[in-house]
Amino acid sequence: MSTITEQDNLTNKQDTYAIFLPAISSFYSTYVGKQRFSNYVDTARMPAGIPDMEMLNWLNPQKGLFPYKWSLYSAGHANLDVTKHDPREDMVRNRDPNSIILADSGGFQIAKGVWPGRWADPTDKAAEKKREQVLNWQCSIATYGMTMDIPTWTFRDPKAAQASGIFSYDDAVNATKYNNDYWMANRHGDTKILNVLQGGNHAEADHWYELMKDYCDPKKHARPFEGWGMGGQNMCDLHLVLKRLVNLIHDGLLEPGQHDWMHFLGTSKLEWALILTDIQRAIRQYHNPNFTISFDCASPFLATANGQLYHTIATEHRSKWSYQMSPTADNKKYALDSRLFGDAVKQDKIHPTFENSPISSRLKISDICTYKPGDLNKIGKEGRTSWDSFSYALLMGHNVWMHIEAVQRANRIYDQGSGPDMLLDPFDPLHNLRNLVDRVFASRDRKKSLTTIEENLTIWNRVIGTRGFTGKKSVNSHTQFNALFDYCEDEAITEETLNKHLLEDLENEQGN
Repeated sequence: MSTITEQDNLTNKQDTYAIFLPAISSFYSTYVGKQRFSNYVDTARMPAGIPDMEMLNWLNPQKGLFPYKWSLYSAGHANLDVTKHDPREDMVRNRDPNSIILADSGGFQIAKGVWPGRWADPTDKAAEKKREQVLNWQCSIATYGMTMDIPTWTFRDPKAAQASGIFSYDDAVNATKYNNDYWMANRHGDTKILNVLQGGNHAEADHWYELMKDYCDPKKHARPFEGWGMGGQNMCDLHLVLKRLVNLIHDGLLEPGQHDWMHFLGTSKLEWALILTDIQRAIRQYHNPNFTISFDCASPFLATANGQLYHTIATEHRSKWSYQMSPTADNKKYALDSRLFGDAVKQDKIHPTFENSPISSRLKISDICTYKPGDLNKIGKEGRTSWDSFSYALLMGHNVWMHIEAVQRANRIYDQGSGPDMLLDPFDPLHNLRNLVDRVFASRDRKKSLTTIEENLTIWNRVIGTRGFTGKKSVNSHTQFNALFDYCEDEAITEETLNKHLLEDLENEQGN
């Protein structure tokens, strides 16, 4: 078996790229945390190549197979009671002190009615209790926390509106302002707060910004919020993103030492990883040398929940760049197969190509396909799958490595002169996206920067947003709302399904 090498240290390979934050699944953190206090996974079940659960913990720089110090953790899937010990939370609560956790506030849970409350009513007791819990949790466990924003798609869907008590744009704005005021008045500790911007189209997003920007203004608050969260239209429309950043700079709200972090919610496309790096570097060069952009997605965990494994990183010049995934080995015939996992899936043509991670390179295929024909699981039943719940955890770890590696590798290759088709002009190299982004931020004049943005609108509109449509199509995104909402709903429901069903399976197997 291979040993841990500097090549596997993804923290040290991060360079000056925008930072991808794996959105940690509570299913995964349960394995890491509970194993610290008991033999949650029987030692006989641990793979020979991975005898210690901490090897799956990228936040552990001493033992993790691929140390990586950044992650996101959502209040929507966390135990918010920090006064009580909870092994399931230990991966996050008792992590390496140099690691960085961004704590999401759970706005989606509000919209879906997972957290009961009438959020437009500041006197609602259920909302008041949850507000207090989330802020205290953020300030207790996180490096950065996001304000409790109400997504503007909430009032456009009748079920979401009924569940949350948010029936209009004004309701979403007023509820968010109330939450922001609460965060401003009651925050404690060293956790820095990101002011989340929402809006379902350019008009809403601009209006939202004008209403909320003062929370980051040091002239108006003794301890203003320290950065920005980009939600709604702000995180999927490059045209709008560039305008927002230019105005932030010239409004004095992207200042060194005060507004050093910006997070893009739910961003998974490799092309956007490159764009965000270009933006980060340009702003560091011309305006704020401390500026950092991060972005997150839960894809590595959601893919595994659907039986999908990352197997290939596609970065051919002038093509679509992506991490490719497909259904992986799940057959009881492999339970006694001693081949390495990567060898078996290639030899048996399960995956056309397969790139090993520091986790998969240490696994036999029988470590994943662990049940033989006739085997009963720990609740006395024979299932159709050859996987047990720990199989999911192992494959999740592989997928996390693949996603981080894909982001970093794509940035390295882009720096060497290759690029995806979406970001390269086939006729005019000067109009490649990287050069245009630099031009936008090189100017010290707001009007000139905004003019450069508008003059190149067709270039920005070539960039497909994280929700599958371009900026041009989403300027009036009320007409795009059904597609937009289906995207958000599908991903979130899958995440809820993962945490509900896999955790139920896990608890049944472990008997606790």
